[in-house]
Amino acid sequence: MKLFKNKLAVTVIVLSVAFLGIIIYTVNSDSKGALSSGAGSTINPLQKVVYSISDKVKETLDFFLNFSEVKDENKELTKENIELKNKLLEYDKLKEENDRLREVLNFTDSKSSYEYIGCEIIGYSGESYTQGYVINKGENHGLKKGMVVVADKGLVGQVTSTGSNWAIVESLLNENIAVSVMVSSTRETTGILEGYVTRSNDGLTKVTNLPVNSAIKEGDVILTSGLGQIYPKEVRIGEVVSVETDDIRVMKTAIVKPYVDFSNLEDLFVIIPTETREVKYEN
Repeated sequence: MKLFKNKLAVTVIVLSVAFLGIIIYTVNSDSKGALSSGAGSTINPLQKVVYSISDKVKETLDFFLNFSEVKDENKELTKENIELKNKLLEYDKLKEENDRLREVLNFTDSKSSYEYIGCEIIGYSGESYTQGYVINKGENHGLKKGMVVVADKGLVGQVTSTGSNWAIVESLLNENIAVSVMVSSTRETTGILEGYVTRSNDGLTKVTNLPVNSAIKEGDVILTSGLGQIYPKEVRIGEVVSVETDDIRVMKTAIVKPYVDFSNLEDLFVIIPTETREVKYEN
């Protein structure tokens, strides 16, 4: 068997050399005699077979060489695609942060007499965000109980407890928080906003103590009134979604959806009044 393989290999080599010689001879011959022409005519079918085999071998070699190159290019393109996706995600993240900061800056420009400390939420003070947040700044950063906390969309709540490097913020959704508010369209300042707990926990608040003849309506914007110097004046809170009349207590109650999404907060800002011995906000 080994001898057969060796003979076969030698035969293939000899035939290949012979075919190659025939091809070279045929190409280099510009003109031949009648005998040569006859020989050429006889050999032509053999040349076609040789050319055909050569083309197939060349195509096969080209395929494998190109396949290797394409495979390498595909790996490179996949790597570049991943890098582009990562850059796009980073861009989207930076854009969102920029938009949030722009919203905050719009607020800080209108309240330039205050200082603002940025902080991050590191946990909940209870079982969920409705009970409050734990932030990563505290007394070492100038925070005190009673200070107001905002986000890019509006009012979040108030600092209710502090440590050296942490503080607890109770949100507007908590029934323990009460905020003096006014209706932007009517400028009424008698309303008191507090948390509004429902079975579905929709993250709503309600404004009570509105006069029964109040012109408040669905779609009105609710702002802080500044009364009591607990909250700065005209901080955005939310939008009225419904109005109810209490004929027994002779007043109106408005259900308000806050602008802040309390389930999806990231960055908060504590408003620091100029005089911090007593936490009071000038209006």
